[in-house]
Amino acid sequence: MRHVVLSIGLIALSSALAHAETNLDAGIEDGGGTLNPEELTLGRVMSDVAEGKTSMTTCAAGYYITKSGRHEMARELFELCANNGWTGAMTWMSQLDNNGLGAPEDPDAAANWDRRAAEAGDPVGQFNYGVDLMRGRGVPANEELGRQLVDQAARAGLSDARRLQASGYDLDEITPDADNWKYAPLF
Repeated sequence: MRHVVLSIGLIALSSALAHAETNLDAGIEDGGGTLNPEELTLGRVMSDVAEGKTSMTTCAAGYYITKSGRHEMARELFELCANNGWTGAMTWMSQLDNNGLGAPEDPDAAANWDRRAAEAGDPVGQFNYGVDLMRGRGVPANEELGRQLVDQAARAGLSDARRLQASGYDLDEITPDADNWKYAPLF
């Protein structure tokens, strides 16, 4: 008799575990919330963005999104992250605006993102805004202030800034030949 009761108990437990496993795999909701929610997926990242949530991992996912060619989606993510103070997202917004990815090219907006990152103390932002000022791209040219910002980035250890310093601030040192047309004077 004990074997029968034990067998029935094991069958019931097995059935309950199978039901629980199915519920976990399905990510279904019950009265206590979502069981086994999506994690580390594009859907989860964009759901967080839609809810205004940012984190280091959410903001970093924008890199993979833009590298996959989904620039509009990356722009939505990076803009939220940048507006929440993530300086890496500010420099990515600059890159998107500077190159017309996901929206028309906008050097003024790009320089503004670089300025915000620089003012927040980000060495990449300092370097980029310094270069913007030296070129006069998106902002009025101010070579002296541009060099000061490049120097700050170099002191922070940014290798591109050190390379630019070592070249005597020759912008061709950091500009691929293919981009010369973009930075040529308009007058």
